[in-house]
Amino acid sequence: MSLDTDLHRKSGLITGGASGIGQALAVALAHEGVRVAVADIRQADETLAQIAKKGGESFHLPVDVGVESQIVAMVEEASRRLGGLDIFVNCAATTRHELTTEITSKSWYETLDVNLSACVWACREVARLMTPLRRGSILIIGSTANYTPAPSEGSYRVSKAGLKAFMQVLALELAPYNIRVNMLTPGPFRTPLVARVPEEARRAVVSQVPLQREGDPGELSAAALLLLSDRLSPYTTGAELIVDGGLSLRAIRMADRPAQSDSPSGFG
Repeated sequence: MSLDTDLHRKSGLITGGASGIGQALAVALAHEGVRVAVADIRQADETLAQIAKKGGESFHLPVDVGVESQIVAMVEEASRRLGGLDIFVNCAATTRHELTTEITSKSWYETLDVNLSACVWACREVARLMTPLRRGSILIIGSTANYTPAPSEGSYRVSKAGLKAFMQVLALELAPYNIRVNMLTPGPFRTPLVARVPEEARRAVVSQVPLQREGDPGELSAAALLLLSDRLSPYTTGAELIVDGGLSLRAIRMADRPAQSDSPSGFG
């Protein structure tokens, strides 16, 4: 049984859509009939090809989301070519892992510019288009780094924590205009960012995931469509949906033991 998202012929803009999670979400939106502007500093040929194969409509907007003026131009061009915007998905992200004693101002500001400031500037411009029409849906992609702190992730974790705080404020501000704002928070997924992590480190993370594997970006599509659809989630705003295989539960591994225990607490 399939559910009707009622997204057909809507117009959407997604950042970071050339690969990974952004690509999967762009293709999923197009499959629902959304006309999609795919914004990314890299070429998005593969994304556009996948969308075209499904009979969808899309185009690429080359943009460095770390530059405010380019974000303003991105939203303006997407709106012009699509005849307005019904949907915005903020997915662009970068990582600059450094221990606090070694962190540089360059990596700090680059991380915050791309991961946090870019979202703020884009949402500002998108909200200015949506509020007069009193409709729209915004989805911000977060990270379970908010729940699973790790050494050297100071700037990255701050940027993702900031996204959640901003999402909640934006949801409150735009609710009177019937514009919904939500967050989709993935855990360890097979993306280009994760591909740069040493294999041993990736296996160590997977060992802590209750479902014992990395996610495939396509497994986020249904959750994203749910949050973006006014038909499926008309009363949902300011919410966070975590899709991480259970990683954020941070289970305490006392020792190898069966899943079931005679002890009610599981501790002995």
